[in-house]
Amino acid sequence: MKITVRRSGGFAGLTREWTVFVDSSSADSSEWMPLLSRLPWDDRPRLEPTPDRYVWIVRVSRRRITLPESRLEGPWRELVERVQARAD
Repeated sequence: MKITVRRSGGFAGLTREWTVFVDSSSADSSEWMPLLSRLPWDDRPRLEPTPDRYVWIVRVSRRRITLPESRLEGPWRELVERVQARAD
């Protein structure tokens, strides 16, 4: 399963992207799957423009959500931090 996190915006307006691949047979899949099952895909926040703040786009397989920085919390934040740590 491909998981991609893209961050854009901020003061410089730069875009950065991190990608990981999680295989259900891999040793760490037992850590990823519970987190992925907790993602609130149906709770889509309203995206209002906020100058100099980041916007996050999270893709997990075919699902995609756009989150303003202010709504990057709970399992979304946990996922983003985990993807960043593993991809770097």
